Amino acid sequence: MAEIANAIRFILNDEEIALTDVAADQTLLDFLRLAKRLRGSKEGCAEGDCGACTVLVGRLAGDEMIYDSVTACIRFVGSLHGTHVVTVEHLRAKDGTLHPVQQAMVDQHGSQCGFCTPGFVMSLYGLWMRDPHPSQPAIEKALQGNLCRCTGYAPIIRAAKAISSYGAPEADPLRAERIALKGKIKAIHDGRRVEIADQIIVPASLDDFAAVYEANPTATIVAGSTDVGLWVTKFMRRIGPVIFIGHLQELKRIAENDSELRLYAGVSYSEALPSIAANFPQLGELWDRIAGEQIRNMGTIGGNIANGSPIGDTPPPLIALGAKLHLRRGEHRREIRLEDYFLAYGKQDRQPGEFVESVTIPYLPAGEHFATYKISKRREEDISALCGAFRVFVSDAGVVGMARIAFGGMAATPKRAKAVEAALVGKPWTLETVEAAMAVFGEDYQPISDMRASAEYRLLTAQNLLLRFFHETTGHGQRLRREVA
Repeated sequence: MAEIANAIRFILNDEEIALTDVAADQTLLDFLRLAKRLRGSKEGCAEGDCGACTVLVGRLAGDEMIYDSVTACIRFVGSLHGTHVVTVEHLRAKDGTLHPVQQAMVDQHGSQCGFCTPGFVMSLYGLWMRDPHPSQPAIEKALQGNLCRCTGYAPIIRAAKAISSYGAPEADPLRAERIALKGKIKAIHDGRRVEIADQIIVPASLDDFAAVYEANPTATIVAGSTDVGLWVTKFMRRIGPVIFIGHLQELKRIAENDSELRLYAGVSYSEALPSIAANFPQLGELWDRIAGEQIRNMGTIGGNIANGSPIGDTPPPLIALGAKLHLRRGEHRREIRLEDYFLAYGKQDRQPGEFVESVTIPYLPAGEHFATYKISKRREEDISALCGAFRVFVSDAGVVGMARIAFGGMAATPKRAKAVEAALVGKPWTLETVEAAMAVFGEDYQPISDMRASAEYRLLTAQNLLLRFFHETTGHGQRLRREVA
């Protein structure tokens, strides 16, 4: 059993924080504004969508400090153990004047009412540290999670391009500070489990987490809090006791071999992207449309799968690719097909005290076609009305030898379209075959109407996505794209 500590410890700007009395559901934003009187971070949406509360959270990855932009409104204080939190109040130039990011925003007229400005500044600061001379697509991607209703975005983009004309990241006074902080952060990770008032548990290791969760199977597991955060801010749910696992490096592993990619459950969307894009380039566009940068930095692949949401974006393509799920309870491990994990709405094949440890994704065999399409009201930072994944193998004779089709948003769980698949397999890959299969979607799905889409729209769109997939695999869709461009 691990030794026990009784304080959440982290660095806030240049102040060491040790909290022995903190609620499981206390958000970082409330702590900043109410307890520390740091009111640059604003509450706009309280659900991680607007970016007005953006701060940077630094963490140790190996021997490097990595800083992620995150939304403080849904990040819990209990998840900050062993991190460095940087708020807009801490930005400064060497002589105490405005930071280069701030000065660029002033000179390029990137702020009007100012409510959203601190969040934009922090997102741009995080980008500038990674890339001092970003392209416009990189800037737009970094700002997906920041909303402004005054300026439009052109002045802010101009500011992003101009930052390095005011200074270089190497001269940033916080750079030396971050290097010096590594020792303090390492000292906080002292191998002890943190427990506070039977409401917060921060395990010392993966094995410790497995033992703690087996002993406390009703506890809430929080990795990125992109879902659980809304339970608190929107539904006022009590979530304690909570086991925070976002710090566990053993759950942030990515393993590749000749046949498959294995992502451990704590890998965030941002951390997974390089491996996903390299091995499954068809998923690159989908990945960039999952929420905004701050949510991709917080949200985890394991969490997206584990909570069983029918509109999660990752299960449909992973089901189509034949992914396997690795579950653990204490020392016992088992493996199941991902598609078998989802039993019914709100019900998954996961026993008390059992958690998702990793997911394994087989590489797409040569000669197979694969695509995923996300349909949402907004292109950027929006929840799917439906998300469809299509995979087929067409023989040299033009006959469909295999088909795997999966959808989210069409049923109570992410689900394969087995009747549609059966209508395709063994048939020639032709427009006539596809049109006949389109008529079968109603056998697989009886979607509901809600605020995102009507049942009729969902069913018609699913049919048309199969048609789009056919045209793209036969080349006609690519021709259409070039003509439109």
